[in-house]
Amino acid sequence: MATVSNNVSTTKRRAAAALAVGAAVSLFTAGLAAPAHAATKYTIAFVMGAEADPFFKAMKVGADAEAKVKNVTIIWQGDPSVYSPATQIPIADQVLAQKPSGLVLIPTDPTALQATNDKAIAAGIPVVNVDTHVNDLSKVTSFITGDNADGGAKAADTMAKAIHYKKGGKYQVVVGLTSATATTNVGRLNGFSARVAAKYPGIKIVDKAYSQSQPSVANTNVSNWLTKYPKLNGIFAIDGTNAAGAASALQAKGLVGKVALIGYDAYPGNVALIKKGVFTALIAQNPAAEAKLAIDDLVAVLSKSPSAASIKKNVVIPNVVLSASTSAADLVKYTYVA
Repeated sequence: MATVSNNVSTTKRRAAAALAVGAAVSLFTAGLAAPAHAATKYTIAFVMGAEADPFFKAMKVGADAEAKVKNVTIIWQGDPSVYSPATQIPIADQVLAQKPSGLVLIPTDPTALQATNDKAIAAGIPVVNVDTHVNDLSKVTSFITGDNADGGAKAADTMAKAIHYKKGGKYQVVVGLTSATATTNVGRLNGFSARVAAKYPGIKIVDKAYSQSQPSVANTNVSNWLTKYPKLNGIFAIDGTNAAGAASALQAKGLVGKVALIGYDAYPGNVALIKKGVFTALIAQNPAAEAKLAIDDLVAVLSKSPSAASIKKNVVIPNVVLSASTSAADLVKYTYVA
């Protein structure tokens, strides 16, 4: 009986040892298969106008990429399609209620969104304005945008060339905008108007219309112009949604190549229409770069990094003109990635 008892005890000890080794191996291999990730340090919220706009989709690509590098969480909120203070302000309030670490605000109106901007800062949330801005930037961490005045001026030069401008001639152009107050639209229109006045006095802006970032509304605006102004020479579509709507209207009316179309923003669909002659040119921005810089600035401030002291208060990113003569490589390089 003693021998049997000893054998049983030995068997139990071996089984227990085997289980212990097996458990240890399982824990080790589980650790290899699913390493723990450090929790993100900060949450950065982006609040824009029309979230479906390809410009903002391209900006999100840049934001997501930099968020991974900086180990931050992104909140991305905007009205699905309408570019308006009335839709943006409630969304901004909802986002601020989540108490993000930092806010990237892309205001649809410089006056209407000032209170939102200031409320965030008063709550201890650093703010970066991107693309557009509020009136008072004195307390923001930074403001990052494309060179809008330069973009408007380049559009004027391209327009003059496209309509074969000659001194003493009379030319009619129209301008499609998303908003009368969005600072990007204002800057581009001012740049366009100033260059026309200085170099091309024969060009007259005969009409302007607004679309609230709705391509269908822009299409209707342009269709009406093409009827109202039978001698129309050119259209300056001041942002991507207006460019898309204008392109559709020109094609529907059979006026491709007869009315010069200078657009803004390198939406994939619009870039494809350059080679087809629908667009004379597009002014391209770099929304991904704007998002990257915004995150970098906020992380520097939040982490109290020495680099925070060297943050540039105002950053202006150059534009690029895309046309039929642009290389295929550059067309790919500057097309917005969604």
